[in-house]
Amino acid sequence: MDELLKQKLHDAIWVAHSLFDRGKTTGSSANLSFRHNDHIYISASGTCFGTLTENDFAELTLDGTCLTDRNPSKEWPLHLDLYHAKPDIGAVLHTHSTYSVLWSIVPNPLESDCVPLHTPYLKMKLGTIGLIPYEKPGSEELFTAFRERIGKSDGYLLKNHGPVVPGKDMLDAFYCMEELEESARIAWELYRAGLEQ
Repeated sequence: MDELLKQKLHDAIWVAHSLFDRGKTTGSSANLSFRHNDHIYISASGTCFGTLTENDFAELTLDGTCLTDRNPSKEWPLHLDLYHAKPDIGAVLHTHSTYSVLWSIVPNPLESDCVPLHTPYLKMKLGTIGLIPYEKPGSEELFTAFRERIGKSDGYLLKNHGPVVPGKDMLDAFYCMEELEESARIAWELYRAGLEQ
């Protein structure tokens, strides 16, 4: 294994453990991936961010062929679609984090930019957040809805499901995910207080 791949695996595992340890994801509900030498390494189906190791990744080609005996997360098409649509992306992170899910349920007319900018940091770190209509997780209908909107925003909220955040590398995706979740928390608290929308 080359040193760059080792570093990317190390970063992915650190991010997974950090999110799990702080209650940002639970059980086996989240998935992440990174790109290396035109292959995609994605957390395997059924893995838990809290116990993720180097052996818990499936390796895919850019056409979706799996090269390992571990099956990729069932939501691997979301990751692959982002790598195809935006060639500068080096990593993708998907969780079911609480405030992002809560905010995705609030009625919002701005489908291509659904998270209010109460602070400047979400726009600075990530950009616009698109709202993807609800479809069953792992379904072709979800992947189709995602593909149709992928070019309209920089990050995404799957309605009633959770955020999908790309980055130039795993740590960048992680920092963007943290900013999105904090922005969703602020928006939700203001909404609950009757000060939002």
